[in-house]
Amino acid sequence: MPCLSAYWLKEVLEPKSEARSQEFSVIKQLHNYSFGTVITFVLLHVGCFAVFFVPFRWSWVGLMLAMYAVRMFGITAGYHRYFSHRSYKLGRGWQFLMAFLAETSGQKGVLWWAAHHRVHHRHADQDPDIHSPLKRGFWWAHVGWVLSNEYDRYDPALIQDFGKYPELRWLDKHYMVPPIVLAAVLLSGGLGAFVWGFVVSTVLLFHGTFTINSVAHLWGSRRFDTADDSRNNFALAIITLGEGWHNNHHRFMYACRQGLRWWEVDVTYYAIKMLNWLGIARDLRGIRVPLSESEAA
Repeated sequence: MPCLSAYWLKEVLEPKSEARSQEFSVIKQLHNYSFGTVITFVLLHVGCFAVFFVPFRWSWVGLMLAMYAVRMFGITAGYHRYFSHRSYKLGRGWQFLMAFLAETSGQKGVLWWAAHHRVHHRHADQDPDIHSPLKRGFWWAHVGWVLSNEYDRYDPALIQDFGKYPELRWLDKHYMVPPIVLAAVLLSGGLGAFVWGFVVSTVLLFHGTFTINSVAHLWGSRRFDTADDSRNNFALAIITLGEGWHNNHHRFMYACRQGLRWWEVDVTYYAIKMLNWLGIARDLRGIRVPLSESEAA
């Protein structure tokens, strides 16, 4: 009987226990995802196939590229260089418009975005980094962390400088308003305008932005010996209007300009410089290169 009991425990109960443990592990992982966000994300990707069911026009392709570029500028100049790093200054009205433009990308609230990005820079490619491909894998860094509800909340203390504005708090709380407004405007121009100008451009915008969290910490060159594994990548700089000079940025995160050499294309910086000439943007922060690094830069 003792032998039979031992056999029963080992051969019958242990496999069931392991299966249940694996089942609970899968359920726990699924609970980490916000299915409202996941469903919207999936529907937008599926919606891209609608391009085969609407009449093709080159004007729709042009609209898609324009909506991609304008909103990418909202992300790079707004979410990133302005709200996350304060690399230049705007008046309060322009600040609100920049936040609204950034949020038309569908990448959540402006305070949420900037607060989490500041955490990333404090702990880049270390365990507390929220989207390091070196610590949690490519999928998580690229899109998993955005879809997860693990980071739905943020510490308001990290973004007090902008959290003090009630209009930005409202916009951050109601972050779905800007993309819905844009979608409605484009839909009024016809189904083709909506599919190409909103659905397709939004999906491309997602992955264009997300490559900086994933690809730009894995592939490219390293001019500066930073504590993280950030890389400079020309291709990413093109599709993100200059954000691909990521190693430069991690070395001089406060700077408005990320392309240091003449051939390092940085469209975002050029556009901010134009806003500066027009009197909209001011106090653009430059780069202060230590003598020990001046030759490398």
